[in-house]
Amino acid sequence: MKRRKALKLGASAIAGLYLSPLLGNTLFNEVPLDGFFNDPFKPDWASLEKYQIPDWFRDAKFGMWAHWGPQCQPEAGDWYARGMYEEGSWQYKFHVEKYGHPSKFGFKDVINVWKAENWDPQELVNLYKEAGAKYFMAMANHHDNLDLYDSKYQPHWNSTKIGPKKDIIGGWEKAARKAGLPFAVSVHAAHAWSWFETSKRSDKEGILAGVPYDGNLTKADGAGTWWEGLDPQELYEQNHPLSEGSLDNGTIHRQWNWGNGVASPSIAYMEKFHDRTIDLIDKYNPDLIYFDDTALPLWPVSDAGLRIAAYLYNKSLKKHKTVQTVVTGKILDQQQRKAMVWDIEKGQSNAIEPLPWQTDTCIGNWHYDRGVYSRKDYKSAKTVIHTLIDVVSKNGNLMLNIPVRGDGSIDELERAIVAEIGVWMKANGESIYGTRPWRIFGEGPQQESTEALTAQGFNEGKGKPYTAADIRFVQKGKKLFATVMAWPENGTVLIKSLGKQAGYYTKNIKEVRLVSTGQKLKFMQMDEGLEVNFPNQKPDASYANALEII
Repeated sequence: MKRRKALKLGASAIAGLYLSPLLGNTLFNEVPLDGFFNDPFKPDWASLEKYQIPDWFRDAKFGMWAHWGPQCQPEAGDWYARGMYEEGSWQYKFHVEKYGHPSKFGFKDVINVWKAENWDPQELVNLYKEAGAKYFMAMANHHDNLDLYDSKYQPHWNSTKIGPKKDIIGGWEKAARKAGLPFAVSVHAAHAWSWFETSKRSDKEGILAGVPYDGNLTKADGAGTWWEGLDPQELYEQNHPLSEGSLDNGTIHRQWNWGNGVASPSIAYMEKFHDRTIDLIDKYNPDLIYFDDTALPLWPVSDAGLRIAAYLYNKSLKKHKTVQTVVTGKILDQQQRKAMVWDIEKGQSNAIEPLPWQTDTCIGNWHYDRGVYSRKDYKSAKTVIHTLIDVVSKNGNLMLNIPVRGDGSIDELERAIVAEIGVWMKANGESIYGTRPWRIFGEGPQQESTEALTAQGFNEGKGKPYTAADIRFVQKGKKLFATVMAWPENGTVLIKSLGKQAGYYTKNIKEVRLVSTGQKLKFMQMDEGLEVNFPNQKPDASYANALEII
């Protein structure tokens, strides 16, 4: 009888109980192996490290991302759904002025006024493809815990039921497939458990001091409101004690890997996250899943992330005979880097990595911020291109977020930057796509000024600006590409690494061509370097100049 009862559970729940001693299972000897563990990839690191990164990802080099959801509706920057509950913060003050006190108008209400009325996914995806993106990523959920798709396991708090009442991921996927781009999704919701703890607070000062914010509400409190019949706790997930140090807004960063006193997530919460993500995979068949987590979601307190990764790999293997899907994660050890793609947030490696990796960054803030627009404080196309060239020279890809307004549009400043990126990519893409690292990634003073990675990354923009003395190398077949990271004002560049004495390039150089125009350039290969004479006329976007060397 016990075995029959066990087999009535969902397969994912049984697998989790069997595989994870962390869950304190009682069914360890009651579940038969057959039917659960015959797939090539098992939900453990030793099995997942057999993974091989597919060539499409290695060749693509450049993707673009719509990190877009209801937190973009206020146009007040990153982590709004947490910051609006932090008394005295600028987002709290903004929220009170724009919407009202968070005891009366909480984040659930922000979702309700988000309508995405000007969203045209095909137009945006086509724009990004025209700018040179070779894959596209859309956010499936954020730490705010709203699923942006027709979610079976988050049936009430998803974008098809409230807010815009649209299948956001379905629209993005259709657009990406029509454009012929691999489709990626980003998944961030594993952290809602501790991230939304601010919603349980109340003001310490003022006329509403002591009045609880709406993260304390339950389904019974909704009578007569727009959310009558909905349970806010299915969104906020706050039916648990607070984490240690919860009232310190910075504590969450130390607890991101589910340690240092974070409130332990329940098995039900972790299994629900697993099931939501499997549902996402089955409905939309993403080619890549980006996890905003240390290693995998909920690791090491649960094997839910391991099971998700194994499921995705096995599903792809059955369909394609080889695994054609990608999973990314952050702060990976050496074994984990074999099992998935290492993602660096707002930063880059300072060396050629033995395995392909990805950096993700944005031209503004992750969520749309009206202040960045008003100050004209976006990253320039020049900065984006320099980042791309450097990352690619070190065996990486660049995933670039273009912040989207709440209404689903991007502003005219962003469009101009995207268009300028496209100008450079059309002229120089041959030196990016399908390339592989050379013997060294580059030379020049900039590389001597870089800083080490911190936590998830966060070392971008901390080195010296690039000059014409900074060179980045990649190779493709018999071709070597050397990109000069600025236009030489004296008309000549000396590439020291290609000198006869350097020992990196031992063949006689027959031809040097400026990739953007196809023009053959005069050169001289000497002991101390390769001297290249640039033309008098600058091409468009001459802040990075790829040379093809044969």
